Amino acid sequence: MRTTILFGGPSRERLVAVASAQSLIRVLPEAELWFWAPDGQVYAASQAVLLGHDRPFELDLPTEGAPIGDIETALDVAAREDRVLLLGLHGGFAEDGSLQTLCEARGVAFTGSGSHASWLAFSKTRAKDEVEKAGVSVPQNIGLDEAEAAFAKYGRLIAKPSEDGSSYGLIFVDTPADLEAARKAATEQAYVIEPFVQGLEATCGVLELASGELIALPPVEIRPSAGKFDYKSKYLAKDTVEICPATFAPEINAALQNQALKAHKALGCRGYSRSDFIVSEHGLVYLETNTLPGLTASSLYPKALKAQGIDFGDFLRGQLALAEVRARQAETAA
Repeated sequence: MRTTILFGGPSRERLVAVASAQSLIRVLPEAELWFWAPDGQVYAASQAVLLGHDRPFELDLPTEGAPIGDIETALDVAAREDRVLLLGLHGGFAEDGSLQTLCEARGVAFTGSGSHASWLAFSKTRAKDEVEKAGVSVPQNIGLDEAEAAFAKYGRLIAKPSEDGSSYGLIFVDTPADLEAARKAATEQAYVIEPFVQGLEATCGVLELASGELIALPPVEIRPSAGKFDYKSKYLAKDTVEICPATFAPEINAALQNQALKAHKALGCRGYSRSDFIVSEHGLVYLETNTLPGLTASSLYPKALKAQGIDFGDFLRGQLALAEVRARQAETAA
């Protein structure tokens, strides 16, 4: 199969996706590049332009190269030309199961989780419902009509888009004005409101090996800039500290790995995933699972791979091999 990195996408996480693609092409220079541009069209992109783009987290990649068509046309080409897609995509249509559904309908091999798992995980509400059944501790959901009473009870809440990533739209509700901001944001898209859980932020990746065995990678401890792990702290701040392996007590690291594995299995994820938690004085609290976590030079999943002693290129080639096997199995089953 012809390896093709499909990157960019229509969501506001496209900037992170371009940075991920830069990391991917550096270790797989033989791969072809397809840029899913903000105008909705897919273009054949060049390594020179991609690697020469030095502010990916702030500016859109210039569109260049021969046009292929819209995403469905591009997937038709991928099916016809027997391509395997390495997804350098995050958020929205690319991570909510929609793209995966289109690929599956055409028999196109692609990396990461399938359509159903992607759909489940992309909604923080659906994901919490599923992982709770598997014994993972989740925070309470607070309805908009309950928010004022909950704010009075807990003193601090957190509000976040139900279906978004990279900490976009995160609102720390510390004042009545913040509560009003959360209410206003919730009129524009679905929001999840939860009691603020005091503690340290952590994340733990899960990796599927060629044998089908799942392993949990070393957890990452996050000490964000200004105490808030939002988009700026993740990708632009210089003083956010990410420690891997995490310095938590051994039993906490083991619990993080156990809970990440449970979440991965409960959601039916494939290939790889990364689940986020708060380590509180009362135990772990699950936040969400990412089915296409960032693969940029500064991302958390590659840090965990390195701590595990897994070469990034070997990881990518392993994911491509899994994608090809699954596509063949699906074709046989049909």
